[in-house]
Amino acid sequence: MTETSTPDTSTLDSSARAVTTGTAKPAKPTRKVGSRRSGPARILLPVGLAVAAIYFLFPVYWLVIAATKSTGSLFGSSGFVLSEPQLFQNLENVLTYNGGIYLRWGLNSILYSGVGAIVATILSMSAGYCLAKFVFRGREFWFNVILAGVMIPGTALALPLFLMMSQLGLVNTYWAVLIPSMVSPFGVYLGRIYATAAVPDTLLEASRLDGAGEARIFFTLVLRLMTPAAVTVFLFQFIGIWNNYFLPLVMLSNPDLYPITLGLVSWQSVSDRNPDLYQLAIGGAFMSVIPIMIAIVSLQRFWKAGLTEGSVKG
Repeated sequence: MTETSTPDTSTLDSSARAVTTGTAKPAKPTRKVGSRRSGPARILLPVGLAVAAIYFLFPVYWLVIAATKSTGSLFGSSGFVLSEPQLFQNLENVLTYNGGIYLRWGLNSILYSGVGAIVATILSMSAGYCLAKFVFRGREFWFNVILAGVMIPGTALALPLFLMMSQLGLVNTYWAVLIPSMVSPFGVYLGRIYATAAVPDTLLEASRLDGAGEARIFFTLVLRLMTPAAVTVFLFQFIGIWNNYFLPLVMLSNPDLYPITLGLVSWQSVSDRNPDLYQLAIGGAFMSVIPIMIAIVSLQRFWKAGLTEGSVKG
């Protein structure tokens, strides 16, 4: 037979007395690892962010101050001090110069950026969805080809695109800028990564069993699930097309087809003969920043979700 060991009654009695009299020492709280940053890190991180913010906002500050000055004050006073503000007069001069050509450039930029970004977003999301959810021969090969397109700079493709558009007779037309703007290799990459994480296979199978076609599944179901990624691609593509200068420079020679970027450079290039155009170029640059700021502020919540959603879904 096995013997049962009896507990030490003296130890139990002393422990009980300690609890009843309140002399027992409370357990020390456990400290979470990494819950608090060290002293230098708490100081350096805000300082680094503040320096980065100043670095990026410094040109905007100069642009705002310069847009309020007259041509004489622009060259005769400090570029960082406000003097003789006449912002509205300067903007009126920009909008009315040469029969309002700046408004036409603005509409051209909206056309290139808006249509190009919308079409590029739809194509990118559909291509990414197909690469993520359909199995076909050569799928990884074509995906690697698209990834290679991400690493090729746009300036390297400008001459081949010009030769291609020249063969098609599209040079110096809206299509010469629109067609290249409708392609986004980064959007296809992001679309595949996001579709893999956010679109469940069971949901697609249930939709197919209910009789829904592939086009209906994509536009009514998949595109809604991929909204954060779609908005992210749209924002990146819109900003990239709006700020694009080299492609319109190669493709266009008619000033009526210029976007804002190319139009402002055309003003600045002849400002040595007409100094007033220098101030007009600065005022036009100030106005060209406003649509970008509106797009970023209105779509930033979708943009943040689009960058982080795929990393937290398994």
